[in-house]
Amino acid sequence: MSGGASVAALSWAALDPTILWPAFVAGLLVLLTHVPLGMQVLQRGIVFIDLAIAQIAGIGVIAADALGWPTSGWAGQAAAAGAALGGALLLTWTERRWPEIQEALIGVSFVLASCLGLLLLASHPHGGEHLKDLLVGQILWVTPAQLGVMAGLTLPILAIWVAAGERLGRLGFYLLFALAVTASVQLVGVYLVFASLILPALATRRQHGRRRMAVALGLGAAAYALGLALSALLDAPSGAVVVLVMALLAALVAALEARLPAADADRQPLPASGGR
Repeated sequence: MSGGASVAALSWAALDPTILWPAFVAGLLVLLTHVPLGMQVLQRGIVFIDLAIAQIAGIGVIAADALGWPTSGWAGQAAAAGAALGGALLLTWTERRWPEIQEALIGVSFVLASCLGLLLLASHPHGGEHLKDLLVGQILWVTPAQLGVMAGLTLPILAIWVAAGERLGRLGFYLLFALAVTASVQLVGVYLVFASLILPALATRRQHGRRRMAVALGLGAAAYALGLALSALLDAPSGAVVVLVMALLAALVAALEARLPAADADRQPLPASGGR
């Protein structure tokens, strides 16, 4: 009995607010930009752009590390941003040149970036650890300094998105998207970037306007809160747990939404970034 009680006590003691609260704030910062951008990604039919851009941003960090450059703080963000913006410019050009196969080209970009990352990490003594960090992130170990960098990138991106809307055009959307992914991939990893972009938007696709945005943000926030708590209690990888929780909540919300009539009174279209 005493052994079981001590295990339970240790498990509940893992819910350390000094670790969980910064991680939760990081998740909220990610959601603020990724939820509206994810809705636009679904509308444009380029679902896998987030995986491609996130992987390309990660290549920037890996390459900087391989060259011996510092990858923490603003230096790491600059390396990731440079690679992501280059990828965004390339995908803007391919969409203009070959719009009918854009989704396939985005998939090819993801595969090529992934293979390049594997090659760069092949001779690295901690290559496996770096690859894991790129994919699942280290959200439980986010620091106040990292949150400051994240907020410094996220809030201007959100302000531009709200103010500019459809005036961004194709190039503006891709560049803003690249910066948003850059701001998040080093903290939460490629998997959570994809989940935060697609799952809340997909679950609420039957709704519109402010109601859709509120439900999608609430779903994402609940997934981060519950997923982080479960990962701490179970001593499991936080990124993977949050993704699974978000998928379950998204499925539940989608099932509930399917039983309800779409909200007609609040059908205000989201700001579009320009048609393809």
